Amino acid sequence: MDAADNLVFVDLETTGGNPAYDRITEVGIVRVQNGVLLEEWSSLVNPECPISPYIEAFTGISSEMVADAPLFAAIAATVLDKVRGAVFIAHNARFDYSFLRGEFRKVGVDFVAEVMCTVKLSRRLFPGHNRHNLDALIERHGLACSARHRALGDARVLKEFWLKLQREVPAQILAAAARRAVLAVPKLPAHLPPGLADELPEAPGAYRFFGESDVLLYIGRSNSLRNTILTQLADQPSGARQQMLAAQVRRVDWVQTAGELGAMLLESDWTRSQRPLYNRRLKSNADAVTLRPAADSSGRVYLQRIDTLVPGDLAHSFGVFHSDKDARKALNDIARAHQLCLKVLGLEESAGSCFALQVGKCRGACTGKEPLILHTVRVQMALSALKIKSWPFPGRIALRERAVGGFAADGTRGGEFHVLDHWMYLGSARSEEELAALSTRQAYAAFDVDVYKILLRHFSNHPNLDWHDLRAEKIADVF
Repeated sequence: MDAADNLVFVDLETTGGNPAYDRITEVGIVRVQNGVLLEEWSSLVNPECPISPYIEAFTGISSEMVADAPLFAAIAATVLDKVRGAVFIAHNARFDYSFLRGEFRKVGVDFVAEVMCTVKLSRRLFPGHNRHNLDALIERHGLACSARHRALGDARVLKEFWLKLQREVPAQILAAAARRAVLAVPKLPAHLPPGLADELPEAPGAYRFFGESDVLLYIGRSNSLRNTILTQLADQPSGARQQMLAAQVRRVDWVQTAGELGAMLLESDWTRSQRPLYNRRLKSNADAVTLRPAADSSGRVYLQRIDTLVPGDLAHSFGVFHSDKDARKALNDIARAHQLCLKVLGLEESAGSCFALQVGKCRGACTGKEPLILHTVRVQMALSALKIKSWPFPGRIALRERAVGGFAADGTRGGEFHVLDHWMYLGSARSEEELAALSTRQAYAAFDVDVYKILLRHFSNHPNLDWHDLRAEKIADVF
């Protein structure tokens, strides 16, 4: 690109971060041709839905401000006239381009443009810097912004950034970086909705694939929804199973999350409750078992289905195994390693002593040679390393997950709260209203092995958790 290019710098404010159901609240456009400013234009837009307090605090745009603003349909022709035929330039350009394409589709216009992302451009030109958000660019390059987080103010900053680069970066280097910052257009099968690739966010979340008659085929999660979904649905995906799945998909939906934990919890919750056809993890909770020493003095160890556990059972449960076979093998291995009696444990049926005693590998609990109470203590000690962890909190909590880069799933600063109760996931909240509803929601009756493993790993990797006791704290104080 050089000074002769026809460029349009665009910024949008929206009700949230998902173009599938969020709407535009403001459009800002700055057009430059031959290095000369041609036009600046902006308009508030009535999104036909409420603006959340989060968004209002972030942008300064309230529901009252847009109540009398035009609908996008009323300004669509004007916007199209101002952006048509120019290189579309925005910060995190996929976000703005996806929203604009979505709004144009609603009025029957298939808008397509060459798109350049100034985040990608900054990363190409200044790889030594870690931060490339708009605030970082303003500070690093000495740019001025008259109205930050308003559409026209931010669009003006992008124009000034580009003009400064033209003055200070050699033309050949700038042109090469600009070419690398142009968004690629992935090729998807013809049976998928047009514009899907433009709508997908480069953000963490969970997603669902639907087939004919809206049959749920598959549920997944990713730290980059766009990259993962496009890879799985590419025109020629690798692997026979992936090709078969891609051929059947007719609709995709997704929910952005603040980070990886939220994506994993949502994927697990959806998979448990919705049972898609092609998820391999469907049987993990249904078939999983744990080891439960008998409450009496028999010394027996029972295999119990994980999905029958209630929170009070956790203190007396050991290990999580995918099947009865796996659990029996583990208990056999433990018995041999600690000279425990297979007959007393319930793993061997025989008259008289067990076989291990006859070969000197049992201390005789089956014949009374070893007191049963001592054998029971040794069983507890041998199983201790497998003990299912007790819930480390006083009760139901709200665990905050802050968004990567400081932005929440809806595009605002902050994150989301995951409501958890004794290794059970009840949902995630981004508002006081959502958190209030989840704080009193009835918990599932059964222990969920997937959630247990997810949380155990997260707690181990994040020792300084930001959590709030929902039994004691007021919801307003949590936010």
